[in-house]
Amino acid sequence: MIGAAELVRRFAELDRAELARWIERRWIVPEARPVEDNAEDEAESGAEIWLFHEVDIARVELILDIRREFTVDEETLSLVLGLLDQIYSLRRQMRLLCGAIESQPGEIRDAIRRALSSDGPGRR
Repeated sequence: MIGAAELVRRFAELDRAELARWIERRWIVPEARPVEDNAEDEAESGAEIWLFHEVDIARVELILDIRREFTVDEETLSLVLGLLDQIYSLRRQMRLLCGAIESQPGEIRDAIRRALSSDGPGRR
């Protein structure tokens, strides 16, 4: 985990005010801790500090990449991030579903495969 000061140092295009806006919009959701838990970090101020996990750092990089590559405004970026979050959620659900299917007895797995490959009722 790293603090906000280190995160801003890592990304030249990112400033503290922009990071605060992203957190406010919930594009990034860092861990918040009371200041006294990390008193040696003088760059932090206020009642709490933000601690960023690897997933948060990757999210910052993704936002900066999207903004740089596609030059989208914040409203559009909000939409793009929402759609990406939905895709990632669906992928996680599909992995869970595939795992659940694989844990079933062979005849059940075969029946599911047949149902998925058929042009039976309900297929479009």
